[in-house]
Amino acid sequence: MLYLKTLIIVVQLLSALGVIGLVLLQHGKGADMGAAFGSGASGSLFGATGSANFLSRTTAVLAAVFFVTTLTLTYLGAYRSKPSAGLLGAAATAPAAPTATPAASAPVAGSAALPASPASVPATDVPK
Repeated sequence: MLYLKTLIIVVQLLSALGVIGLVLLQHGKGADMGAAFGSGASGSLFGATGSANFLSRTTAVLAAVFFVTTLTLTYLGAYRSKPSAGLLGAAATAPAAPTATPAASAPVAGSAALPASPASVPATDVPK
């Protein structure tokens, strides 16, 4: 499970860096006006509008990969394994500890043995 989480984190990191890089490479809406008057952008590798389509589609794919990996990591992080039911199908419980107080065994002369208050006795039903 640890290798799967590590792989998903690496894919998420690479897709995030790819989205950042592709967004920085794209031109704004005002940059297309120069290409309309023949500024030489039509002679590029993808043509006049080919690079915009390629960059926007690649950005959309990397953004989708980023969202899927984020949701997958959220699901894997929220997963908690349930305790085993044991051999007989009943949930295993720890035996209760006896509640013997040292004052009940031998009181000291001159002092009255006071019963322990419920606030001073440690709770046994508190999960650790």
